[in-house]
Amino acid sequence: MQASPSFPSEVLVSQGTGKDEEFSEFYTSTWARLFRTTYGVAGDRSLAEDALQSAYAKAYGAWSTVRATDHPEAYVRRMAVNEVLNVFRRPWFRRERPGEPADNLPAPSHEEATLDREALWRAVTALPVRQRAVVVLRYYEDLSEEEIARVLGCSRGTVKSQAFDALRRLRVTDPALDPTGDVS
Repeated sequence: MQASPSFPSEVLVSQGTGKDEEFSEFYTSTWARLFRTTYGVAGDRSLAEDALQSAYAKAYGAWSTVRATDHPEAYVRRMAVNEVLNVFRRPWFRRERPGEPADNLPAPSHEEATLDREALWRAVTALPVRQRAVVVLRYYEDLSEEEIARVLGCSRGTVKSQAFDALRRLRVTDPALDPTGDVS
């Protein structure tokens, strides 16, 4: 089975087996939400597409197991997030990579007193991957600490400490992110 991440409705289905039809419906109904979450964690469209494609491929291979869970979408979300985290753990990823030249960076705009979404997104993507995953899962997906702990395979205390550290970093990056003005 091959699917184009840009066109989720074009899932290629074999000659009408029940498994293929059921998985195709699952894929079509969950792709957009899972892509947004995976993209939020990855911070990169290509990495998100690759991770999600890999998660769906693994889910298809084990569809009877995935389908039998209480929440198949949560199961695949965890697989996709773990795919992203695994990429960041690889030694080749940790090496220095070229970034955008300083000349091409946009100049800060002082036209609006409101929070700039682009600045917020840049600050979130600058977080370490585990902290970024916690922020995306907590504040974008609205998952509880327990649900995040299950997705990331860690304790609830780790989720709390990662969230605390992430929010502290975001407040230091942009004090406008802290309504109390306290950067501690």
